Amino acid sequence: MRSGVRGRRAVVALGGNAITRSGEEGSVAQDYKNLEESLDGVVDMLEGGYELLLTHGNGPQVGNQMIRVELSEGEAPHLPLDVMVADIQGGLGYMIERVLRAKLRRRGLAHRVCCMLTMTEVRADDPAFDNPTKFVGIAYRQEDVEQLTRMRGWILREDRGRGWRRVVPSPEPVDIVERQELITLMDAGVVVISGGGGGIPVRRNRRGEPVGVEGVVDKDLASAVIAQVVGAPELFILTAVEQVMLDFGKSTQRGIDQMSVEQAREYLAAGHFPPGSMGPKVEAACRFIEGGGGRVLITDTAHLTRALEGRTGTWITA
Repeated sequence: MRSGVRGRRAVVALGGNAITRSGEEGSVAQDYKNLEESLDGVVDMLEGGYELLLTHGNGPQVGNQMIRVELSEGEAPHLPLDVMVADIQGGLGYMIERVLRAKLRRRGLAHRVCCMLTMTEVRADDPAFDNPTKFVGIAYRQEDVEQLTRMRGWILREDRGRGWRRVVPSPEPVDIVERQELITLMDAGVVVISGGGGGIPVRRNRRGEPVGVEGVVDKDLASAVIAQVVGAPELFILTAVEQVMLDFGKSTQRGIDQMSVEQAREYLAAGHFPPGSMGPKVEAACRFIEGGGGRVLITDTAHLTRALEGRTGTWITA
């Protein structure tokens, strides 16, 4: 089997749709099938000489885990949100590693692959803790809100069209606790799967020790931090669309082949990229480049290889 060729270092951020597609229940069988399709472009990159670290989303999977915890209330010990994120990061990492190892073997490639859990450090005084906005878990009836607030200490808000749902903070990622471990693995030529779902959110206590927090970290913002930590000059954000669009969903929508950080900031300010969809991805791209990164590609898994050839996708540069 051929060994991987040392080359360009990059972080690939797999969107949630790479694992669970819209309209699916998210069964393990469905997720494996989706990964078989989603990781072809990643293997192309490895065969072409890239050194890769893969991150991934976890939204649907954490939501399902929260349902399990809710249904087992009184029958099994309660799990805090940071432990749920850790559980899902490990489970999805295992699935991605299994599929990736099989694909590499079929192509005669001998890359080493490792799934590693990571904790994402956030600031204890992050304003997000005073204003939780991230919807998580299942929807409840309005008449249940008062009891849930009193018994569990939750904050619930109306998620239009779905009911009342719990909201948790989404603090800004500032560092990765296992930064040196990630660097060591990549320097040794290992393909690393890490930072799933933005990583396990932790803050430092007075002794400097990491302590889990009830919140979630945006996966794309965390991926930008990870890319900076491991010294990757390129960040590839894979989502559900082939290109970033202006006027998305309107008759005037048009794709963007390339834009500078300055242009991206202008489009963000003009409201072209909503906070709940493309906004965090473009923001992550800007922060990565402003922090010293080289370039960012935004596209979908199906068009990754063509985008790397310059035939599609959206490139963001300085």
